[in-house]
Amino acid sequence: MSNNLQSLCQLMFHVKHQKNLGDVMGKMVIQVERLQHRYGDFTALHDLSFEVNQGEVFGLLGPNGAGKTTTIRLLNGMFEPSGGSLSVMGFDPATQGAQIRAHAGVLTETPGLYERLTANQNLRFFGAMAGLSDREIKSRSADILALFGLTARANDRTGTYSKGMKQRLALARAWLTHPSLLFLDEPTSGLDPEASAQVRELIDDVRRKEGTTVLICTHNLDEAQRLCDRLLIMRQGSLLAQGNLGQLRRLISPGLWLQVAFLQPFPQAASVLSKQQDVFAVEELDDRQIRVEISSDQYVPVVVASLVQQGAQILRVQPQEISLEEVYLKLQNNGHENGGVQ
Repeated sequence: MSNNLQSLCQLMFHVKHQKNLGDVMGKMVIQVERLQHRYGDFTALHDLSFEVNQGEVFGLLGPNGAGKTTTIRLLNGMFEPSGGSLSVMGFDPATQGAQIRAHAGVLTETPGLYERLTANQNLRFFGAMAGLSDREIKSRSADILALFGLTARANDRTGTYSKGMKQRLALARAWLTHPSLLFLDEPTSGLDPEASAQVRELIDDVRRKEGTTVLICTHNLDEAQRLCDRLLIMRQGSLLAQGNLGQLRRLISPGLWLQVAFLQPFPQAASVLSKQQDVFAVEELDDRQIRVEISSDQYVPVVVASLVQQGAQILRVQPQEISLEEVYLKLQNNGHENGGVQ
């Protein structure tokens, strides 16, 4: 981890909050029950329920219009829900949004910066709004701007920044108060691969060392797979599934997948294995590779023996985990709203 990252994490150990969060934060930091929200006749959220535990990175996944950003705004008390109940750090967002925002860092879809101000001035303004002293703002700003590679442009107006630079500054603002809860909406949007990796490292490091709770919305499924402990997949304002990646995998594929590679083409592999009762599916990847879904790992020898007996020359057999992208696409395409695994 870079020196900047280490410095930032060390700073977080010495933060004094305005209120003892131990008084309001138990194991469950966020609780959402049958949340509903309507914009006129349009239903943006319908009976959404989930919980987020302290120290957890929880991901909200879904296409545009699924309701992810609306959910974050409701949790921050930006407007009242049409139905259901919400609790964030023991506060009711509908009536205690200010208390939540005092202890939470928020990155929304748009940076929300003052473009006529410099980076330093933006951080000074938002730090003062959060109740930080001038000395705290100056010290933290220097470290955070260095972390996100903005030191050289710290005194330039934000309006002259590129999209990626504005996103980095918005992230710096979200971390300025060293919050115990972070709401991140597309945190690496507009960032180059190096900066994106740095942000992911920081999120993971803060969670591990500080017990910081993170609720993240992202279209980047690889990023979600790397970062998130649990995931909630949405479509059109409704819950499709939730759980950790292993649980979500079992929703779409209860068995174990193997990848089998042959030394020579073996086109009859599918017909050979389809006769086995513990083989659920066979997919041909090319003339020398197949994917096989079996009921459990104890049937791996059966698969190998069946193929060898029919003349197959096997190069290797290895388990193959289903990616989050495959899980996500199958759930979105199938569209069954089963609530997933709690």
